[in-house]
Amino acid sequence: MTIPRAPLLLGLAGTLPFVWSALTVLSPQLAEWTARLIGPRFAGPYVGLFYGAVILSFMSGVLWGFATKMTGPSATTGYVLSVVPALWVFFTHGGGAYRAGLMLMIGFAGILVLDWLFWRNGAAPKWWMRLRLMITAIVLVCLLIGVTQ
Repeated sequence: MTIPRAPLLLGLAGTLPFVWSALTVLSPQLAEWTARLIGPRFAGPYVGLFYGAVILSFMSGVLWGFATKMTGPSATTGYVLSVVPALWVFFTHGGGAYRAGLMLMIGFAGILVLDWLFWRNGAAPKWWMRLRLMITAIVLVCLLIGVTQ
């Protein structure tokens, strides 16, 4: 199933802060330039860590939307599962860049499992997993760069 153009482009655009984070980790000159131009929180692992926390919380809302398409006990389970990513961020984010990055990586891998469950139950669009696999791969590589440098 082909991913519709708008979700594909917007999904890829949503990875730009992660990519920027990785680029500024790999290039000290780019990090210095960014810090001087718009501030240090937009360079290095910090932008990826902050944005990652925002996006995992956002994904809770996406999953909540999928849960509205379910009924009965499945809907209840869907609503419960939909709050897990936001709670994961709340309880695990912090403790330094390495730990926060590692916890975000676990969170993004975990949400891929939740995406699959909602998709498997017909609550997500047929193209959803193709999009989520691609975006999650980009996010995980970028976060990995941030925690290993």
